[in-house]
Amino acid sequence: MKLAATFLAVTMLLLAGGATLGGQEARQTAQLELGIGRAPSEAMSLENPYAGQDEAVLAGRKLFRRHCAACHGADGRGRDKAPDLHSRIIQRVTPGTLFWFLKNGNLKRGMPSWSRLPDQRLWQIVTYLKTFD
Repeated sequence: MKLAATFLAVTMLLLAGGATLGGQEARQTAQLELGIGRAPSEAMSLENPYAGQDEAVLAGRKLFRRHCAACHGADGRGRDKAPDLHSRIIQRVTPGTLFWFLKNGNLKRGMPSWSRLPDQRLWQIVTYLKTFD
């Protein structure tokens, strides 16, 4: 019981931003909270080739509306069991982790794999997701 209470307290602090972990540890914690599991370190370190490109944001928004909005809502705030993509957790994970998660999905948690989409389009979605606050 005491261990469960401690775990809950630590989780609440992390979610509230009251605890600071090292970069790698914080990213892994965020991945677990998302249900991503542990993305390979190679994926975590991938750089988004479209970061900061306005055209990629626009393309990503269009792709998001086509492929993601049915579950996550048009504004990305989440629905039913789909998470709010504006959350700190989403913004904390690396672009490479998001890319890996989009490509591989997590069917146990209801997230399909989008591996049939070209990498360029997945990166555009990531670029759009990273504009959320």
